[in-house]
Amino acid sequence: MIWAANARMYSMPAATAAAWKEVLAWTAQQSGVELAVVDHAFPAPLSALWSREDLGCAFMCGLPWIRSRSRPKPIAAPVPSPARYADRPVYMTDLIVRADSPFRTLEDTFGARLGFTVEDSHSGFNALRHHLLPHRLARGADLYRQSVGPLHTPRRVIDAVLAGDIDVGPLDGYALDLMLKHDPELAARIRVIATSDAAPIPFLVASPSCPDDVVERLREPLLRLHLDTACDWLRQALLLSRFVRVETKAYALIADWDRAAIAAGYAVPG
Repeated sequence: MIWAANARMYSMPAATAAAWKEVLAWTAQQSGVELAVVDHAFPAPLSALWSREDLGCAFMCGLPWIRSRSRPKPIAAPVPSPARYADRPVYMTDLIVRADSPFRTLEDTFGARLGFTVEDSHSGFNALRHHLLPHRLARGADLYRQSVGPLHTPRRVIDAVLAGDIDVGPLDGYALDLMLKHDPELAARIRVIATSDAAPIPFLVASPSCPDDVVERLREPLLRLHLDTACDWLRQALLLSRFVRVETKAYALIADWDRAAIAAGYAVPG
């Protein structure tokens, strides 16, 4: 059987997408599992990708995974190489403004316009809400005059900030690091003013119906990718230290953040 593969969540910009395709091709070659990289670009919803019966290897956010009634099977989780990840399979949400914005702190943005990605995103919705919740509880009211979304993707959040459609927006920190590496001019156009607590990172999954032996065959080469010196250039391009086994219990943290916000009556960031 040919299994579908996709790395859309971390395929920005084009150089990153090309590197992930190489990783997926290497994984197929090493595992003997036939993978076909499928196109699933925006505006196609990620939920449609994750529900494919033939899904063999694709990144999935922890929030929809933890909410799923029939959870896709975990394969492996990436460990980003930048120092702020502390050699762990985690990520953060960075809140950005335009570089020329007058805002210097997160508190400065209160009363302005906030963007968010989509409700089933941890980085662009759940982590944002978690980070803002203490401020909202202290104020006892909404923090922003307008909440703009869904913007769907990190790139669209950046575009909305640069266009002046929103004043501050959330970005998956690993996605931002990849964009800044391959598009250094972007660093002169935006500025990070706050960063959320770390949470378990999106990981590679297969369909619930994918046989366990296929999942294990895919996992095995990914766990030793960092030992193959021929793949060093891929890891450098992807700011990737290595892959590790998915510690599924760690993702309960994401559910805890979700429940805490809902219990406080904070359904949508704002």
